[in-house]
Formats: sequence, C-alpha cells, structure tokens
Amino acid sequence: MIGLLESAAARSPSHTAVVTPEGSVSYGELLSDARRIASALRRRSITRFAIVEPDVAWVIRLLAGGALAGAEPCQYQADIAPQEFADQAQVLDHVVLVTRRLDLGGTLDVIRPEELTGETSDELAGAADTQPIMIQTTGTTGRPKAARHDWQLLGRTVARFQPRPDQRWLMAYGPHQFAGIQVLQHVLASHATLVAPFPRQPRDGLTALLGDDVTCVSATPTYWRFLLAEARGRNVGLPPLEQVTLGGEASPADLLSELRAVFPDARISQVYASTEFGSVASVKDGRPGFGVDALYSELHPTSNLRVIDGELWVRADAGMLGYAGESGKEPATAASGDWHATGDLVEIVDERVMFRGRSSEVINVGGSKVHPLPIEDKITALDRVAMARVFGRPNRLTGAIVAAEVVPMSGLAEADLEDIRRDIKSAVADLPRAWHPRSVTFVDAIETRGEKTVRGMEA
Repeated sequence: MIGLLESAAARSPSHTAVVTPEGSVSYGELLSDARRIASALRRRSITRFAIVEPDVAWVIRLLAGGALAGAEPCQYQADIAPQEFADQAQVLDHVVLVTRRLDLGGTLDVIRPEELTGETSDELAGAADTQPIMIQTTGTTGRPKAARHDWQLLGRTVARFQPRPDQRWLMAYGPHQFAGIQVLQHVLASHATLVAPFPRQPRDGLTALLGDDVTCVSATPTYWRFLLAEARGRNVGLPPLEQVTLGGEASPADLLSELRAVFPDARISQVYASTEFGSVASVKDGRPGFGVDALYSELHPTSNLRVIDGELWVRADAGMLGYAGESGKEPATAASGDWHATGDLVEIVDERVMFRGRSSEVINVGGSKVHPLPIEDKITALDRVAMARVFGRPNRLTGAIVAAEVVPMSGLAEADLEDIRRDIKSAVADLPRAWHPRSVTFVDAIETRGEKTVRGMEA
C-alpha cells in the first residue's frame, strides 16, 4: 500500500487521488499525511489498531501509514452499531481505535485521525519489513472472521499495472471489504482517481456515475442489479463506461446481457476472489462461469483452480497468513502450494464451470438438497422481474421449503402479481419438484449483506 502510494505521488503529486463528500485529495497530500501517521504510530508504540471511518481518503491515509510503520490496521464497517463494534473488537482484541465517531470506544483508547496527522513527521528509514493488515469477511454465511494479510503479498496482483491517470473508479464496495481493498490497490497502482460516495448504496453510485465522470466500476452482481433498477426508476440513461467488473457472487447470464446492452463499449470482467485466498482468477469473455481450460491439469499446471466432488478448490498467489486467533497454521500463500476448499459449489456444463451457490446456502427439503442460485437465476431472467432472492424457510413436515422474494420490474403498485407468479411457476417447471418455490412474496427491495444477496436458511 505505501509503495503504491509513494510511486503515484512521485509521478503525479498534484493529481487527484480521491473524491469524497468531504472534498478532493491529491496523491502528494495523501502521502504526506500517511508519513505523519506512521511517525505518530511509532512514537506511540501502536502496533495494532481498529479503524471506523466512512471517508475513504482518511482510510487510505491510515492504511498507508500503518503499512509504513509496520502496524496492523483492521477496518470495521463505517456505520457499525456501537454494541456490534464492541463485541467484534473484544473478539479481535483491539484496544486502540481510530475514529471520528463519538459513540464508539468504551474502554478502548480512542484517537481521532487528525491527531495523528497533526503530529510532526519524522524521517523514517523506510517501510517496515512486515506490512500487516487484517481484513474481515463480509459475514454473509455467518459471523465475520478476520484474515491476516501482508500488503507485500497483496501487491502482487497489481505489480504489473501501468499508469492510467485518466481512469476514474467508483468505490462501490466498502473499503473494509477485501474487494474494496482490491479497488484501492488497483486505483493507486494505476495512478487513477477514486470516486468514493458515502453512503455506498447503489443510488449513491448512480448519482456519482451521472455527475462525477466515472469511467470504471467494480461491484457485486447484486449491486449492479440495484443500480440498473435505480436508473430505470429515475428514468435516466447511464453514461458510457470503459470497464465493468463483477465479483463477490456468481454473475447470471441475464445480468451480463443487460450490462452488455447498457454499456456496449465497456470491457466486462468477472473476478473470482475471496478474503482468505485473494484474487484467484478473472474471466473476460462475458459468459457466466469460466471455461474448463482454466482448471488445473497436466496441460495447465500453473492454474490455481480445480474442482473436487462438485466444489471449487483454489491455491493462493496472495492468500492470507491465517485467521486472527489461529496462529501457527500454515499460510494460505503461493509458498505453501496447498489447495483449499472454497465452499463454492460448481457444475461442469458444456465445457463451462458454472457456479451453483455456496455449500452453506443449501436447503434441505425433505432430504433433497436444493441450491438457491439456479432457482434465483431462472426468476431474475424473467422480463417482469427486477430482482429476486431465494432462501429456505423452516417447515414442520419437510424440514424446509423453498421461498422467494421478488421485486417486480414495474414496482409493487403497477405490477400484475398473479401474472408474475404464473411466469415464475413456468420458469422453474423443469427443475425437480423440491426446488419449486412454495412461498413467493413480492417486495420493494431484497435483503443484502456486504452488497451481496442473502440466501440459505432463515432462522
């Protein structure tokens, strides 16, 4: 992180690095503040600290300063509830918190970020040999975990990037998420500009697209669906984009087709990555899943992907060093060469590896294992459906039933709900009986967590 910032600042110190609701900040300004933060962290003997901060410019300063000092930062969601933060901070053994919020802290040592940048910058010998960072998972399948990484390993994924100062990337992910960290690294390595609204809801992203000359967007498929629906609701056309990237979830065929139609001149990429294993693969052919030729084999011994018993396994080029609280475990890095189960269920269809959902999302309907994602894909492909969420609901007879929440394309007030029910029934007719939704509820919006659709069983 600090190396990327130093390189960008050396080349174009006055170039705008970040645009946030609080204003614009140049690369030179970010680097100067990061050095002050590093000096302050060292003087105060801070080796680990928590961050709760909505403004991405401050996040970059703190992350880069931590890397320079060799201190381990860990971000929490910017709008996290006080009790939830207290619980998570206790689990992760954080005692120092850097934040501008006034409702957090409790027994923690709370420091405002301005206090760190307000101190004198010492002449540092250079970046620390170890540059740790802790990144929490999104928690879509349970309580968030925290993975320990090193910036120098994470930087491998952007080591060969060429400067593209003309690019303006939208920050659609939270910077506390692994995908958000990827976007930060990409922007810094490209010497580009990051447009970072807050809140980071799709409606805020759409406003940025319309008014801030954004050229590149990376977001989850769920985020993209919400953004496109928001544009239809406002009855506005979307400006052209140079790059459209999807990650964090499987990308359905209908969504990829819609993105191609809306952004005909854009490169459309799908990225497979995780908090634990880093960025593993990228697909640029515009089709769901990826080709079997990308899998590990005697002909492709350098591939980091393989399928074992219907589950995707990976080995990491820039994986974590381990989970917090699990010291001593073998690092999930390229050096170990180990393969790791991802929990992503896949199926090979017509020489294509297709994602079928997470193992934790499987619904047990009377002994039949039902995967929500293929059902959801059939429903969202319907012309009169904007979004859908498929999940399990407890049932005394079968243990569970398949349920669906559906957002009509024309809105609840205007939609012919009975016609849509009939469309859904026809769309899933070729699936096994246990896979048919027994409950269909029409809603204004679907539940998300970390910009991802929440599936699996309801409590």
